[in-house]
Amino acid sequence: MSRVPDPVAAVLLAAGQGTRLGRGPKALLRRADGTTLVEHLSGVLHEGGCGPVVVVLGAGAATAAMLPGLARHLVAENADWVQGMGSSLRAGLAALPAGHGALVALVDQPGVDAAMVRRLLAAHRPGRITAAGFREPQAPGGVPAAGSGLRRGHPVVFGPGDLPAVRAAAHGEMGARDYLAADPGRIDLVDCSDLSDGGDVDAVADLYRLG
Repeated sequence: MSRVPDPVAAVLLAAGQGTRLGRGPKALLRRADGTTLVEHLSGVLHEGGCGPVVVVLGAGAATAAMLPGLARHLVAENADWVQGMGSSLRAGLAALPAGHGALVALVDQPGVDAAMVRRLLAAHRPGRITAAGFREPQAPGGVPAAGSGLRRGHPVVFGPGDLPAVRAAAHGEMGARDYLAADPGRIDLVDCSDLSDGGDVDAVADLYRLG
């Protein structure tokens, strides 16, 4: 008898100030259609099959929490957002319902769409870690996967059994990076290059990604 897959919630990390970009919190950046990135990405994660969607806010939280597109999602405010992504990841994982896995996504990657989310969820297997892979370099410092020709990016899917250790390992700006680096053999890369190049909105030159 095949095992019923664990339910997977989404954790959308959207707490940063966007200091390098200099346009305020990235969560509040508006796409060409007028929607904010945080509303767009949270909707994409829900449409792709994640439930619930936990949105972690920090900088600009009072404004972002009032956005109509977040009304159907869970909002976790990270008062320690200045400490880096690790604190936001811990806050998001702490808000998940018991027994759920987590698909972790970043708010500054507008190329993530519902098709990518569905592909990752369909590929995920118990006891494994599933990550989007891209054939084009997504950013300086990205992690190449030996032999696959893919570069690991986001989103990343963790099963429920991984989450306590992921929370314990998250610190500073590392998020889950140290945890992933400790056991690369358990990571399954899913080629999403036909859907996105995996890039983020990190500098003014990247604003074209907003459409």
